[in-house]
Amino acid sequence: MASLKIRTFNDGNTEPKTTISIPLKIIRYAKKLIPKNFTKALQEKGIDIDTDMIVELSQNKEIRGTIVEIENHQKNEKIVIAIE
Repeated sequence: MASLKIRTFNDGNTEPKTTISIPLKIIRYAKKLIPKNFTKALQEKGIDIDTDMIVELSQNKEIRGTIVEIENHQKNEKIVIAIE
């Protein structure tokens, strides 16, 4: 089953520190499950995730893979949002 995956990486590790997986079948409803502190932290970094657009993209079966990859080189952090 395809999912929206949000992964955070620290210190150049290849294994994620945190992973959030939301099945695409329920993404329309699950967008409210994305932790507010996560979206707030992204917004503080100037990243506004449009959950409505992600829901729309998730409905297209041809769109799979990384949607966005954000790297903070000063803090050695990376966030990857993908439809898998």
